[in-house]
Amino acid sequence: MNFFLETFKVIGLLVYHLLESLVFLVVPRRKKNVSGEIVLITGAGNGIGRLLSLKFASLGATVVLWDINEEGLKETSRLARENGAVRVHSYICDCSKRQDIYRVADQVKKEVGDVSILVNNAGIVTGKRFIDSPDSLAEKTMEVNVMAHFWTYKAFLPAMMASNHGHLVSIASSAGMIGVNRLSDYCASKFAAVGFAESIDLEMRDLGKTGVKTTIVCPYVINTGMFDGCRTKWPRLLPLLEPEYVAEKIMTAIRQDQEILLLPRILYFIFALKNIIPVKTAVLFADYFGNFRLMDRFKGRAKDD
Repeated sequence: MNFFLETFKVIGLLVYHLLESLVFLVVPRRKKNVSGEIVLITGAGNGIGRLLSLKFASLGATVVLWDINEEGLKETSRLARENGAVRVHSYICDCSKRQDIYRVADQVKKEVGDVSILVNNAGIVTGKRFIDSPDSLAEKTMEVNVMAHFWTYKAFLPAMMASNHGHLVSIASSAGMIGVNRLSDYCASKFAAVGFAESIDLEMRDLGKTGVKTTIVCPYVINTGMFDGCRTKWPRLLPLLEPEYVAEKIMTAIRQDQEILLLPRILYFIFALKNIIPVKTAVLFADYFGNFRLMDRFKGRAKDD
């Protein structure tokens, strides 16, 4: 295509997409029906994973629960049934092990069917300075927080592509958009998770698989226990997020096919600003918003959780 024609086409589509976004700020998008969908959620034994499981169950979806915590899985399964789930299937799976993911995925496909909504939610955090973080913990952070996404996509994406129907949900983090003091391995894993999900989304578009949707979720610190002890510098600007609020926002984003969700909304401004200001100014703002001291009192989730 002629350079000028393609440029005018891009400008026209740019204006159209901007106007469309403005309209949807006022008029909410329609929510798709997830009844009958097979939804697999990793890290379903507690926290956001459990809440999403209950919400999908209440909407008539078949829920497939993965976690390494057997007791947590049993409790989520019980609650899901109480929330109206017709079909609940739980599997113990260590998401840090590729072969375990493939083995349990094959079991799911045989016993339940092809997964149509995949929610990669399982995650861990070390919370130590890089130089003090044991190699084994840094490796496990990468294995659970991003490599598991590779293997679950390999297991379940082909069926979605074959039917041109599915949804890939990555529960990443605001730490996947900006570096945070004492979260080097966690940030690396979440940056990778965001980049991976964006790349697969582009692959689906290039292949014409427009029925396979992607939603990337990047919340600030959620008050689930995973980041227990963390304190936010300015609670009114960047509050610790309540799990129920986050889970409801994620459900809305999935059902409206929203490509990326940042929570709270001020993050859209912060990350846009980060990309246009000088590095020294970005560091100044990082200090102002508390990125240097966020992890000072970090304790993390209790072992029996």
